[in-house]
Amino acid sequence: MEHEEHKLPLFRGELALAIAVVINSFGVVLMLYSGAGISAISSVPYAFSEVLTFFSLGTWTYLFQAALILTLMILRRRFVLSYLFSFAVGFVFSELLDVHELWIQVLPAGLGWYVVYFVVSYLLICLGIALSNRCKLPIVPTDLFPRELAQITKISYPKIKISFDATCLIVTAGMTFLFLGHLEGLGIGTVLAALTMGKVIGLMGNWLDRHFVFDIYHRRTEEANVCKFS
Repeated sequence: MEHEEHKLPLFRGELALAIAVVINSFGVVLMLYSGAGISAISSVPYAFSEVLTFFSLGTWTYLFQAALILTLMILRRRFVLSYLFSFAVGFVFSELLDVHELWIQVLPAGLGWYVVYFVVSYLLICLGIALSNRCKLPIVPTDLFPRELAQITKISYPKIKISFDATCLIVTAGMTFLFLGHLEGLGIGTVLAALTMGKVIGLMGNWLDRHFVFDIYHRRTEEANVCKFS
């Protein structure tokens, strides 16, 4: 198996993470712009940004991410340094959300466009999460949380991902209905994504595994040095 992996093209983990952060932040804002609803992973900070408007979506996002990181450390009952690096990546992701919100309105509007935007955003988010899960680097906490929870609980990732997304939607629905008097940010696209995204991420991940091997720079360098001097 290891011999077969070395035949596959190398996909650098650093590049995978950079791509994931950029396309996921864009995908979240694009899905919201489509009118189909915001993605489940960003629905909770979106609800807070609508109810408590003194912070932007980006700011509420990294506050939410901090809560997820703290929850993981409590579940593991120890301090995990890599989780702090994950929060740093999440901060960049959160800031990009605000950046994309500044220009997204220039995109053409219309029902046909909105359908396209939803499909594109859905696929981008799935691909971004699949890349994140393979980059071998600290990833955005909203992507890290279901992956780590699956390891902690020994429950399959697709089941954990769907449950996590569904929980986010329930919290968002409750918050917006209670404080705004109506559901905000939730649409048919949000529900569809929450119920299916875990499976699609798994399928995309399997495709990536068949076509690429993921590794980071320093690990490849160390392996090359070992081969050189052995």
